[in-house]
Amino acid sequence: MVEVNGDSLNAEAGPPGKPERGKAVKLVDRVFDQLLERIRGGNYPPDSRLPGEHELASMLGVSRPIVRDALARLRDQGMVYARQGAGTFVSAHGSPTTQLAYSPVKTIADIQRCYEFRLTIEPAAAYFAAKRRNEQAIQKIASALADLREATSHQLHRTDADFIFHRAVTEAANNHYYTASIDALKAHIAVGMHLHGLSLLGPRQGLEQVYEEHNAIYKAIADGRPDDAQRLMKAHLEGSRDRLFEGKVLDLSF
Repeated sequence: MVEVNGDSLNAEAGPPGKPERGKAVKLVDRVFDQLLERIRGGNYPPDSRLPGEHELASMLGVSRPIVRDALARLRDQGMVYARQGAGTFVSAHGSPTTQLAYSPVKTIADIQRCYEFRLTIEPAAAYFAAKRRNEQAIQKIASALADLREATSHQLHRTDADFIFHRAVTEAANNHYYTASIDALKAHIAVGMHLHGLSLLGPRQGLEQVYEEHNAIYKAIADGRPDDAQRLMKAHLEGSRDRLFEGKVLDLSF
């Protein structure tokens, strides 16, 4: 019954553990998110200079290499740019006025529409992730997967780890349009993930099945199997939608 937020380590059978570099990866993620939030919140306007690496490291309580990696990711996404000898500056792309946004979820039909849209971008993102992924991208997906494994072992569904997993797949595709789209949909996806998670809190095999779906996607990406990654992501999203709607999608015809 639908109300209105649910939805993988290259290893042998068995639950994955935290990767060795997981802590560093998570620190980079945290610094990246904090800087991105400040840019989008207007703390650092377009064409303004960001504080230097040393100052940012001190402000955020991390090492300079962590800050350097986070800044590199911001540059890769077009949020900042470097001027030789002058520092790092916010690009116009980082302005709140240019941020991609969608109308909020208001109805059950909107949740279905969100799934439909995700099905047009996330399987393709998984395909390219399997072709383009690097070690850092794999570690980030693995870290989110390990969090999902831990939650599943306690009969819990973590919406935050679920979203991070899907976002990490778009990052591994090295196409900022995929990542910008899923970021713009974060609140919308959270609604579907939350409700999907609630629908899994009965029989234990529900949570286990969803974990195994994520795990299979991860393995396909880590192993460099793009067609399998695309197919598995599509099946996962369709399964999530069908579990939420109990196999009875709405007729959205005019």
